[in-house]
Parts: sequence; C-alpha cells; structure tokens
Amino acid sequence: MMMSARIILMASACMGTLAIAAPAIANSDDAAIPRSSASSANESAPISDSLALMDQREIIVTGESDGYIALESVTGTKTRTVLLDVPQSISVMTREQIDDQALQDIGDILRYVPGVSVGQGEGNRDQITLRGQNTTADFYIDGIRDDVQYFRPLYNLDRVEVIKGSNALVFGRGGGGGVINRVTKSPVAGETILGANASVDSFGAFYFSGDVNVPIGDAAAARVNGLYEEYDNHRNFYGGRRYAVNPTIGANLGESSKLLLSYEFIDDQRTVDRGVPAAGAGTLGNPVGPLTGVRDTFFGSPTANTTTLEGHILRGRFEHDFTENLSFNATIQYADYDKLYQNIYPVGFNTTANTVTLDGYRDTTDRENFIAQGNLLWDVQTGFLGHSILMGYEIGDQKSANARQNVLFATSNSNRVTIGFSDPLNIPAFTFPAFNRNTQSRVDTLSFYAQDQISLGEHFDIVAGIRYDRFEIDVNDIQAGLTFNRTDNKWSPRFGLIFKPMESVSIYASYAKTFLPRSGDQFLTLTPTSVTLAPEGFENYEIGAKWDIRPDLRLTAAIFRLDRENGTALDPNNVNNSILTGSRTEGFEIELTGKLLPNWNISAGYSYLDGVERGRISGGVLQNRVLSQVPENMFSLWNRFDVTERLGVGAGVTHQSSQFASISNSVRLPSYTRFDAAVYFKLTDKIEAQINVENLFDEDYFSAAHNDNNISTGEPINARFTIKAKF
Repeated sequence: MMMSARIILMASACMGTLAIAAPAIANSDDAAIPRSSASSANESAPISDSLALMDQREIIVTGESDGYIALESVTGTKTRTVLLDVPQSISVMTREQIDDQALQDIGDILRYVPGVSVGQGEGNRDQITLRGQNTTADFYIDGIRDDVQYFRPLYNLDRVEVIKGSNALVFGRGGGGGVINRVTKSPVAGETILGANASVDSFGAFYFSGDVNVPIGDAAAARVNGLYEEYDNHRNFYGGRRYAVNPTIGANLGESSKLLLSYEFIDDQRTVDRGVPAAGAGTLGNPVGPLTGVRDTFFGSPTANTTTLEGHILRGRFEHDFTENLSFNATIQYADYDKLYQNIYPVGFNTTANTVTLDGYRDTTDRENFIAQGNLLWDVQTGFLGHSILMGYEIGDQKSANARQNVLFATSNSNRVTIGFSDPLNIPAFTFPAFNRNTQSRVDTLSFYAQDQISLGEHFDIVAGIRYDRFEIDVNDIQAGLTFNRTDNKWSPRFGLIFKPMESVSIYASYAKTFLPRSGDQFLTLTPTSVTLAPEGFENYEIGAKWDIRPDLRLTAAIFRLDRENGTALDPNNVNNSILTGSRTEGFEIELTGKLLPNWNISAGYSYLDGVERGRISGGVLQNRVLSQVPENMFSLWNRFDVTERLGVGAGVTHQSSQFASISNSVRLPSYTRFDAAVYFKLTDKIEAQINVENLFDEDYFSAAHNDNNISTGEPINARFTIKAKF
C-alpha cells in the first residue's frame, strides 16, 4: 500500500505540472499536433499534410520521426495514430539517436529506455525484462512476430519501438510486459540514396554498413542495406563476426495500391560468454554479490563456447486504399532459422577452497515460421461520433525441432565438474555424447480482432476492442517417446479512455490483457504436468499523460500495475522443479524526448518499479520474493548539443539500482552509474566523423545476469570511431 501511494504521489505531481503548465501555450500555433520534420518551429504543417508528402516518397510508410521524437506509429499500433492519442506507454529510439550514440544491438538501445532491464541471454540471444516480465520471444519486425533466439542487428532499421504493457489485441499471445518492434527502412521513390558507415573501437571490434536506394522509374524503388562486423571486447577469448543483407523492392501500383517485397539474410557466429559466478553461496535474506577481481576472466571453453545463427526472412506487404477513408493492408512473412549454441559455464564458486564448478550443454533449434496478417481500416462518422475502426486477422504456422545434449566431463563422468580456479581455466576433457532432449513441435494459430477508436467531440476519445486467439500446439517428445497436444481458445480485451483538455495534451486510463501458453515463450516442449495447466494470464492497468510541449518536444508519464497469474518459477530449493506463482509489478515512468533548443536534442527517462511474487508457499508459510532483474530505480539521459554547424558534442548517463540475479534472491548485483560522451565533426557537407566514449570514468560494474552464477561484467572505458557518408 505504501508503494502504491508513493507512485500515485509522484504521478500526481507530474500530471499536475501538465495541467498547470498547459494553459500557458493553449493559444500557441506551435502547440498543435505534431508537424513535419522538414518544417521549422515557426513554419509548421499539420501532420496530415506531412504524411501525405511522405506517401509520395516512401513506398510503404511505417512511421514518422523528427530527430529524437517519434510522431506516430503504424506497424506498432496497426493504425496510423499519432502517439499522443495512443492510450499506452510507448518509447521510441529513432535512427538519428541510434546513430548519435553509435548503438549496435537491441541491448544497447534498451539501456536508455525506462522500465526495461537487459538480461545476459546466456550469451547467445536478446533477453529482456519489461515491467517485471522476462522474455526471449516478444520481438517483432514491422509488426510481425520474430521470436527465435538471437541477437538482432540495427543496420536496416528506421527506429525501434518499445510498446509497454500487456496488449494481446495488437500482438497476440505473449508480450506480458510489452513487446519490442523493429521498424525497417522503406524504399523511397524518386530519390537516390548512397550511404555508408565505418566504425572501429579501442578493443578492435569494427563494422561496415551500407544503405543504397535506387529509383525504378517514377513509381518504384529498390533499397539495399548491408552489414559486416567483427566482435571484440574486454573479455578474454571473446570474438566472432556477423554479416547481413536486406534488399527490398517497393512499387506504387497506380494511385491507390502499394507493394513491398523484402528479403533479409543474416549469418552470426560468436563466442558464448556467460560471465562470472557469484562470490560463494548466498541465501534468502543474506545475499552475496558477484565474484570480483575477475572482470576479464573467461569461465568457459575458448573452443567449445560458440553460437551460430543463419536466418532467412522473406516478407511481402500490400496496401490498398478503397477510398480516402477505407483501406486494407496484408503482410505475409516466411522465416527460416538454423540456430546452434554450446557452452561450458560456471554454476558455483567456493571462495574458501578457491574452486569453480562447471556445467554445460549443446542446443540446436531449426525453425520455420509462416505468418499471414491482414487489417481493414475504416474512418467513418456516425452522428456526432467519429470512428477509426480496425478489423483484422492473423494466421500462423510455426514448426520447430529442438535438441539438447548435456556435457560429460571425463574426470567426473558427470555433467558437472569442480576444478581449482586458474586464469585461464584448466578444463578437463569433455564431450556432448547423448541427447537429453529431442523434440519436434508445431504451433498453429488463428486470430481475429476488432477495435474502435471513438471520438466523442474535441476532448474525449475511447479505444475499445477484443481479440480471439486459437492456439494449438503438438509436441513429439522423441526422447521420452511421448506426444502431447493442447488447444487454448482465449479472448483478450482492450479498453482506453483519453481526455484531451487541449490539442497538445492527452490524459488516459487503460486496461489490457494477454496470455502465454504453457509451452513457454519458445513453444518447444510440453510435459505431462504442463499440458494440463491453463495459460498464464497478464493484466495491465495504466494511467498516463502525454504532452507535446512543442511539435519537437514531448513529455510523457505513466503509472501502472501489471498482474501475472498462473506463472511458473524455478524452485530455489529444488532446481529440478517449478512452482506455480503469480506476480505483481507496480511502477511509474516518465520520459522527455525531443529538442530543448534548436541545437539541443535530449532523451531522458526515469522509472520506478516494485515487482514481487504473489502466492509462493514454502513450508506452509507465504514467502513471496522480489522479482529478478528488476532494478527499483532506473535513470537515463542522453544529450546532443551542436556547438556550430560543423561541431557537436554528446553526453549521457545511465543508472540502475541494485537487482537480484534470480528469483532465489540470494545474489544481488550492485547498483551502478555509467557516463558516456561523444564528439561530432562535419568534415564536408556529405561526410561526418564522430567519437563515442562509453563508460567515460571507467566504472567497474555488472551489466546483466542470467542466473545467480552467470553474471556479465560491464565494459571498461571504450572509444568508438565512426565515419559516416551520405550522397
């Protein structure tokens, strides 16, 4: 109760500021709805005019941004709605900010997003905790599910949208705490673009990327984005390389239709690094910290710790306008992934005996995803009510084959071995001799959804909708000689109320729901127990406010409560068992994004999170624990200030309070504050150079964890040199 009151007081103060400050610009032309990025603050055009202009250039319009501020979303919300009018917290990292900070991966981006913490992902995948919900699968590309486990590159993106809170109506199953949607670059008609980036850092990692757009006649264009990079960092034996290419072709088919065809190939090979162990064995109520003094030590096998991914993603999108107020779009995506990772990793460290215990396994996944999605959008007036109606469907077919082989150490004749600590480790001989898991699974989904955004005059809007999902999974457990089948039929509602006291301010309240089947977020397997259990349920309650202080500066704030029911957690007292439990995450977040001054871009965010279990019974006593990898306080700030037309500087800071590495609450990662900086210099009108320095003051910190004994160490001070050219 005290925590809830604290959140409400902070949010009330923020919203009170909005209400008090808003009348000061009530009659200002600059306070109207967002304007074109091509317009100055004094020569603004309505967003509708801006989008019409963009429609003539971009073959498929997926959103619009102005510097660090995103104006609206298409793939992330399925309707063309200015973000001011979406009753949900959405954080957007634009291409300009990604480039200014020289960010390379999804994890780099999310460190600057409030309410999201980055997990280690066992050194082979993106893994995040969003509003207290840990996931490896809630990732999308242009609004289509992209759920295999890998590290997603940024080379071909226009922006990254972090859409927070449960909302199955838009995205279907999963997404308990929200989803990450990557928005790719679209071909541009009538314009030739030649762009290239080259970068190298002080560890020796480097990358090259290119972006080429070529018109094909007056109504079509081809665009190709490519990437090659090699990895290195402070960790001993770490390395690898990644390359990718993404050609797209888009065409205007007459005045009313558009077609986009896209193919992406990605090949990634890198060392699997699962960090350092805890400094001994902690207990509930008496946690220990990570092992110190071994920041660079590799607790694995330099030859065996590796992961590879080969992915092929083909996508087609068709858009047609029947009238000015009625349109349809359809997207079909086929993706094929071949994933392997194998690793030796620490499971314990005895500080008295100076020994480390190791385990390991080899895991392979082959997956094919087919997804077809269609949306009908209709703007219609009924009496004094305005309606923006969305009706859609989604069909999915996912086939996966997954196998796991535990390690066998020769000296212990077991999958675990304890050895004396040395740097590097002297690991005894091992093999991966037999399958411990071998499954084939197929997931078929069928979904229908409908939503109405109702305008009640100038000041009130209602968003109401519902989605039906039929989720069927068949599992062939080859190892156990068993087959399982489960079908779930779920209804997921969404409701939001928006009050607009003025055109540039919205205050909203919303409720949304989602579910996660018992096969987990990767849908690989079922057991005799899990096949009998109902899906997990998530409910998100949120109150928020959004204020476009100017067309290029936005302040947003939200308080929320997210409840999870029928969840499962690893039993800390018996790692072979899982227990049923629920959880509740309550929190507050605030963001300021855009231009404070014409030459000063800013992105700032703060979140307060309180996440706890609900319903854990141990020994007949209620023993709820704090959710893992949920820092209570997170703060981030990034600034770019252009001193002259040719010289700019950047400065940033991220802070995370301490967090538990796992639900055992026996290992705690200490809090940290990291400072970053940058210098930008325009060499010519078409060539720019920049230097980004991460961890400017060489903070010794622990950036992420997967469990109590897999904890990542933060990089020491590191400089990245980048040259960008655009013709």
